[in-house]
Parts: sequence; C-alpha cells; structure tokens
Amino acid sequence: MKKFTSVALGSAAAIALIAGAGQAKAEWPEKPIEFVIPFGAGGGADIEGRMIAKAMSAELGQPVVPVNKPGGGGAITYTYVKNSKPDGYTVAWNSTSILTTTNIGNVDFDYKALDHIGQVAQQPVPLVVKAGRWKSFKDFVAECKAKPKTLKLAFAGFGSATHLAGVAMSALSGCQPIMLPVKAPDRRKMILSGEADAAVDIFFVPLRLVKAGKAQFLMVSSGSRNPAAPDVPTAKELGMDMEFDLFRGLSVAKGTPQPIKDKLEAAMIKAANSPDFSGRMKKLNLTLKPMGQKAFAAKLERSNANIVAIMKKAGMYKSKMKK
Repeated sequence: MKKFTSVALGSAAAIALIAGAGQAKAEWPEKPIEFVIPFGAGGGADIEGRMIAKAMSAELGQPVVPVNKPGGGGAITYTYVKNSKPDGYTVAWNSTSILTTTNIGNVDFDYKALDHIGQVAQQPVPLVVKAGRWKSFKDFVAECKAKPKTLKLAFAGFGSATHLAGVAMSALSGCQPIMLPVKAPDRRKMILSGEADAAVDIFFVPLRLVKAGKAQFLMVSSGSRNPAAPDVPTAKELGMDMEFDLFRGLSVAKGTPQPIKDKLEAAMIKAANSPDFSGRMKKLNLTLKPMGQKAFAAKLERSNANIVAIMKKAGMYKSKMKK
C-alpha cells in the first residue's frame, strides 16, 4: 500500500512538474491586449489606431482590442495606462499629447512615467489661410506686425499641439495675433468665411481645401518640406528655429519587461508597414515613419525640451496645476 501511495504521489508530482514547465514556457501574449485610444470614436486618429490594432493582432496571435478613453487632452488614457499592471496587456495609442498634456499640468507626471514602444507616423503642422489672402508667410507676418492683436489665429484648444505651434510661430516671427480656440471642422469654415484670418491645423484635412484652390499653406512646422506640398517652406527656412510635428505611436506602463516591449515594437513596425495601413498613410499624405524604442526615446527627449521651452515662454508650463 505504501508502495502504491509513493508511486501515486510521484506521478502526481511529475504531472505538476510537467504542467509547471508548460506554464514556464508559455510566451506573452497569452490573452487579449487592451489598446487604449485617447481620442473619440470615428476620427482619423481612432480609425488609424483601430487599423494598427487589427494588424498587430495578426502579428501577435491574440486580439488587440481598441478601447476609447478620451478626455483631458489625453490625460485620462495616459493615467489609465500608467496605473495599469506592467505586463504588456494595456497599451496606449500615444500622440504629441503625451508631451503637451503632461507639461501643461493636466496630470502630475511627465512623459517618462510611461515606457514608450515607438512611433508609427507623423505629420507637420501648417499655417492655413484662405487662398489669395496673402502671397507668402512674410506678407502675413508684415500685416500681423502692422496690426498687432488684430488678426485672428485659430487653433484646436488651449495647450494643444496646434496651440503650441501657433505660440511658437508667433513668438519667433514677432507676430501678435489674437489666439482663437476653435474645434476642427469650424476652423476650416471660419478660414473660408473670414471669421478667422489663419489657422494652425493638422495637415491632411485642410490639404483637401488647398488642392481645391480654396485654402493655402504659408508654412509647415516640420524640419523638411512635405512631398504633398513641396512648394510650402518650413519654419526653419523662414528663419524660425522651430521643428514641430504631430506623431502617433505606442506606450505602456513603466516597468514592462523588455522582452514584451521588444515584441510590441516588432509587431507595431510590421503593422505600420502592412499594405492596409501604409496605403491609408499614402492616401492621406501622412508621413509613415516607424521607429523603435531607442530612436523614439531620443525624439521624445528633443520634442519635450522644445515644448517645455515654448510653454515657459508663453507662461503655459504647468499652468493647469496652478488653478
């Protein structure tokens, strides 16, 4: 009887050992991944986030499930992901808002409170005016200086990337417009109607108006000209020491294991280069520019320093925390 018990116990131990070994060999991911989007459903950023999530699902062998958590200029999403378990099962679809919302004080942490997987794409910030209103950025600035606090410059909202780009452009050119926070669709309507004289905007939507001959780009904020608008000069070409673009990529909770981050990075880059996603980027004239953890970390450091400098100059740095 004792012998039988010993054998039985030995078999049970062996089974447990085998089961344990199987668990030890199990590789991440073993379950669906939550893909948190800091924007409302239906917009461009939401659509592109869902496309990346779908393509990453195929690469990772588990569903990557999009969930919208808009609000606070990205603050709700970044706080949620920051406080999540660092196991790679909660991922943020980040944007330039990871730098703007943290530095303006919508949250009590900075971008380094999360780990960043990489960038997928980027786009410049153009200065948009009604076609024929001015021939060049130089003409716009000349009138702006001649009539300080008269011309109305529309942007997305206080502390947004378009606001910061407008503040930097105004400060570096010596122009003093009235800064006017306006929602995206209304910005374009107000430019065409004359209710606003200019707008600092995202690139691809007003590009349609530019191609239709209704609007005009006077400058773009990126370090190089955009192939979709090759005749539009950059801020640096116009004498302004400014390089600013809107980016989108992935972030996770601080302390996520490196092997998991490496897998996410590889899946993100493959998804970005997939026919469906790269085709959408080409159609929208957005710049597909995937970069991994190391390159993205360097970009974030440069961009963050630039944004902090702009905010301090404008008295916006951590301003929300003072209220």
